[in-house]
Amino acid sequence: MTAPAKRIRITVGGVQLEAELRKTKTAEEVYAALPVTTAISTWGEEFYFPIPGVRDYRETATTQVKVGDIALWGAGKVLAIFFGRTPMSMGADPVPADRVNIIGRIVGDATRFRQVMEVSTIHLEPG
Repeated sequence: MTAPAKRIRITVGGVQLEAELRKTKTAEEVYAALPVTTAISTWGEEFYFPIPGVRDYRETATTQVKVGDIALWGAGKVLAIFFGRTPMSMGADPVPADRVNIIGRIVGDATRFRQVMEVSTIHLEPG
């Protein structure tokens, strides 16, 4: 019997969503680094922020992401949460600035983060 996927809670302002992590080494390191409260930056409808001490094992290296994906951009040592279009989007899907390692996915409606794009901090904790 396999263990269930690990869950985390992500809070930005008044919006709290859960995410399910993939069963990868990189996702395990992100989970082990929690809880984290840090400043966030936005790039279109993407939050990104530093997550110290996490190594990118590059289990995936892709520019193909969907709304709700959570990915580590190893080159920038940041975690990215995609909740809509980015400046590189040609259609409805977000497009990251570079290849990313997808480590999880928002459970529910990730577009709710559009309501809190002016908030300056994010909090992640084990769910």
